[in-house]
Amino acid sequence: MAQIEHFAVQRDRTRLSALPTPRSAVDGVVHRMRTVHCGWHPADGVAVFNRVYLAVTEEIGRQIEGGRFRDPHTAATLDVLFAERYLAAVESAAAGRRVPACWRPLFQYRRHPGVRPLQFALAGINAHIGHDLALAVVDTCEVLGCTPGDVEAEFDRVGDTLVALEERIREELMPGPDLLEIADPLTHLVGTWSLERARDAAWSAARVLWGLRELPELAGEFTQQMDAGVGLVGRCLLTPLR
Repeated sequence: MAQIEHFAVQRDRTRLSALPTPRSAVDGVVHRMRTVHCGWHPADGVAVFNRVYLAVTEEIGRQIEGGRFRDPHTAATLDVLFAERYLAAVESAAAGRRVPACWRPLFQYRRHPGVRPLQFALAGINAHIGHDLALAVVDTCEVLGCTPGDVEAEFDRVGDTLVALEERIREELMPGPDLLEIADPLTHLVGTWSLERARDAAWSAARVLWGLRELPELAGEFTQQMDAGVGLVGRCLLTPLR
């Protein structure tokens, strides 16, 4: 786990310094997301999440280009390092290596016929927001030589984009007449999870981790427990419904 995290930061430190513009950095991870799903069945749970995350990342790239971020370079750095953690999990799974606990349920249940597309999407978002986002904030601060307070505005803008897209994701992936949706177990299951609450928890976790950076053993323990807790929520979100 620690080796994967260190590798992700070091690899993107080089990539970000080599790219000429913030948008080109985001375009790089967009290209990788478009590439990794080749060969995946459209109903594959990881493919479902990948499509959702690709749409989010493309939107953030458009916002960076459109000047909606106060500091485009910081926003792009956070976005790329954030995406790198998901892509590292994909690469680890493809190579037969152990993935972080937060991602394990999605990769284990990715072909389960009783799990619906919305569950896959939310389980991926849960793993990425609940675990990866806090670590990506710390990664960004280390790469840019700043503090979490310096990236808070960009963190909030990225979070607002995610929250705005959450409702659209739910509507697109939970088809059916409204009257049937009320009685559908899926309605009750997904209603127990909130992206906005997960984002707030991620920011708090990032601040804790930043404060623990001089205490690596304690920081590692905190990260491990966060990873396990998010993984447990992911397993609940992926409860087979048929």
